[in-house]
Amino acid sequence: MTTRRQFVTTTAAAASALAFPLVGGAQPKTVKIGVLHPVTGSLAYSGQQCREGALMAIEDINKAGGIKSLGGAKIEALLGDAQSTPQAGSAEIEKMNEAGVSAVVGAFASAICLATTQAAAKYNLPHVVDVGVADQIVERGLKNTFRFGPGYRKCAEVAVANLHVLNTAAGKPARTVMIIHEESLFGSGTANLLARELPGYGYEVKEIIKHANPTRDFNNIVLRMKSVNPDIVIPANYYNEYALLVRTMQQQKVTPKAIYSVLGGAASSYKFVKEFPEAANGIIDCNHWFNPKDKRSAELKKRVEAKGLFFSYEVFMTYTAMRVLADAIERAKSTDRAAIIDALEKSAFADHIMPYGATKFVNGQNMGAQPLMTQVSKGDIKVIVPREYREIDPIFPLKA
Repeated sequence: MTTRRQFVTTTAAAASALAFPLVGGAQPKTVKIGVLHPVTGSLAYSGQQCREGALMAIEDINKAGGIKSLGGAKIEALLGDAQSTPQAGSAEIEKMNEAGVSAVVGAFASAICLATTQAAAKYNLPHVVDVGVADQIVERGLKNTFRFGPGYRKCAEVAVANLHVLNTAAGKPARTVMIIHEESLFGSGTANLLARELPGYGYEVKEIIKHANPTRDFNNIVLRMKSVNPDIVIPANYYNEYALLVRTMQQQKVTPKAIYSVLGGAASSYKFVKEFPEAANGIIDCNHWFNPKDKRSAELKKRVEAKGLFFSYEVFMTYTAMRVLADAIERAKSTDRAAIIDALEKSAFADHIMPYGATKFVNGQNMGAQPLMTQVSKGDIKVIVPREYREIDPIFPLKA
C-alpha cells in the first residue's frame, strides 16, 4: 500500500519530470493543463486517486506521441490542491490562469467543481469535470464547462427505477426507506432527488438524516435506524463516512433488507471491499463504473494495482476526462482556449473504457453518460444492471 508521503513524493516526482523543459532545438512546446483536486483535507484520499488517474493518462498520451497535430507537443501537468474547500479550489484556478494553462481537469467534489468552473469561466478557461455530480455544474450556461460522467439526477432516476424492478421481481418485500446523506451539495442534492422519486414508485421515505463532513461517530444515527427499522437504507456520502456508517450498522447488528447506495462513496470501492469484506458484502450501488466487457479496463486496473493503489472510480473517471480533453486539443490543433472549447463542443470521443458510446456534449453534459449498478459478491464488485454489462445475477433482498 502506498503511504501518503510516498504518494506525494511520487506524484511530485512525476510532476517535476513533466515540468522540465524539453531539450534540443526544434522540439515542440508543451501544452500546460491544470490538474486540480482536493489532495489534502477531508477528501484527500479521493483527490489523490483522481490526480493519479490524470497523471497516468498524461503519461499514456505523451508516450503515444503527445498532441500530434501540434508536432508531438507533450502535455505538462500543473498540479493544484483544492484542500477540500471550494474557496481553495477557486484560488488555484487563479494561479493556473496566471501560469497560462490551456485547460483544467478536476475537481472531484460537486461543491468544489461548482466554484472552480465558475472561476474558470471568467477567463474562458476550458474546464473538464471528472466526477462532480451536482447538475447545477452544467446548468448555469457556462460555455467553458464540460462533464464527461452522469449527474446525480440521472443516477437517482436509474437507481430508483432499478430498485423497483428488483423489488417487484422479489414480490415487493421492501416498502420503507431511510436516506442518510452528507451535508454538502452532493449528498443533499442526491437525497432531495431520491425523496422526490421514491414515493412515485410506492415507497415510503421514513426519514432523511443529514450528517457533517467529517463525521467520526455514527452510533446515534444507527440507533435511530434501529428504531425506524427501514427495509432499505440508502447512504449518499464520501468514502470515510460511508465506510464508518456501514461498519457501525454491522457492529450494532442492523440488517435491513438492502443497503442500496446511490453514488455511495465506498459501496463500489475495492478498498472498502478489501478492508471490510463482511460489512461490504451484498451492498448494491448505482455509480460510475467502467465497462467490464472491455479488456482495456482490466489492463488499466492491473497497472493501478501495480502502483499499490486501488482501481477506484476517481482514478478511471479522471483518467478518461484527461483523454477527452487531449482528444479535443488534438482536433483543435491549437492551445487556444476558445478553439479547445469549440472542439469539446463537437466531441465524439469514443476511445474509452466507460459504458457510454461516443461522447456528445449538450450544454456541457455528455448525453450518453450512464451509471452502472454493481453488487459486492464474494469479495469482488460485479455489474448487475443493465443486462448488456451484467456479470452476475442480483441478490435482492439480501438473505439474513
